Amino acid sequence: MHTVVERELELGLLLAPERSVPVPARLVYRTDDPYAVHVTFHVGSETPVHWTFARELLVDGVLRPAGEGDVRIRPERSDGRRTLRITLRSPDGEAVLLAPVAPVSAWLERTLRLVEPGRELEQVSFDEALGELLAATPYDESSDGAV
Repeated sequence: MHTVVERELELGLLLAPERSVPVPARLVYRTDDPYAVHVTFHVGSETPVHWTFARELLVDGVLRPAGEGDVRIRPERSDGRRTLRITLRSPDGEAVLLAPVAPVSAWLERTLRLVEPGRELEQVSFDEALGELLAATPYDESSDGAV
């Protein structure tokens, strides 16, 4: 049986240095995907925007600047409040979001109590993963490999 830890919160999407708009978001951690954090942003479009990145990156980003490439996280102060600056880059552009540290840290702590760092591999079912992989790749018995 796998466990899911979710948290709804409101982030600020930075439009300019002193201007942001609220963006509802959902943080999701699943013990069947123990290395990952899933974030869904509800940005007013027909379909929500989903991002997945390493839980370890978020843990590090709460304490100090972390990340390279598409996802970067760093703690900072905004209007006297502790926040996380989350920068997401894709071929379509870049988004900078501010998240309140307290609810993110509380949610993250719940995930860490559920699956301690370094024990993620114990959650992975190799038989299940192999079954999913094989089910996704059709095999042609008359040839030497997958079709």
